[in-house]
Amino acid sequence: MSKSQHPRIRELLRENHDGLTVNEIASKLVLQPDSVRNALLNMPDAYIDRWLAARQGKREEAIWCVVVPPENCPKPE
Repeated sequence: MSKSQHPRIRELLRENHDGLTVNEIASKLVLQPDSVRNALLNMPDAYIDRWLAARQGKREEAIWCVVVPPENCPKPE
C-alpha cells in the first residue's frame, strides 16, 4: 500500500473516537485488510487501544486508534 492511504485511514479513525478493527477500516474504505494492517503498522500515530475477545471460530481483534494532537497547544511561559 502506498502511503497515500495513510491520510484516509487517519481521518476515518479520528472520526471514530472509539476505534475500529482492521476489517471495519477495510470495509469502510474499500481496501484489502492486509493493506490496512500494513499501513497501520507504518503509521507512527496509530496504536492498538484494546483487544476484542476471541469469538467462536475467530481470533481476538485489535481496536486501532490514532493520536489526536491538541489544537493550538500554548507555549510555556
